[in-house]
Amino acid sequence: MAETTQQEPRSQEPRREGRGGPGGGGREGRGGPHGDRGREGGRGDRGGDRGGDRGRFEGPPEIDIEKLISDPLYLDNQAHGVVSRMRDMDSGTKSQLRRLYNAVRRAVRAPENERQQQFVMLRARLAYTIARHSLRSLDSLEKLLLQVTRKNDARGYERFRDLFEAIVAYNE
Repeated sequence: MAETTQQEPRSQEPRREGRGGPGGGGREGRGGPHGDRGREGGRGDRGGDRGGDRGRFEGPPEIDIEKLISDPLYLDNQAHGVVSRMRDMDSGTKSQLRRLYNAVRRAVRAPENERQQQFVMLRARLAYTIARHSLRSLDSLEKLLLQVTRKNDARGYERFRDLFEAIVAYNE
């Protein structure tokens, strides 16, 4: 009789079929080897996004370009906020940040007729770095860079450089 008691849980195995359990049928339905995660925050909730929101917070607040240009204290507060999010969310190195800052400085020094193109390419480089190194805390800088590039104003470019300089300084 003890054998039948030990065998009893095994008799339930066919019920697990399709959920990836021992003797289960592989990938039928949503299951797979991890049960039915799809209903509880597994891969089924993401839609077509291949893990883009994995480990992200609600998202960094957007930085207002007009306030950035007119209010030095706002610039300082935003720099502190970005560095704080970097420490909480990312594992980016200081050298990555310095490399981006040097690219910003070069773009600001570019001749006026080439400056917007330099910033467009800088945005592409920033987007690549964010994606490659999972620096999600810099998303707000990418959005700000888009605003600055669209505005195409020398003062906006300079303030973006100042913000980046403050971020590099506070991150040391």
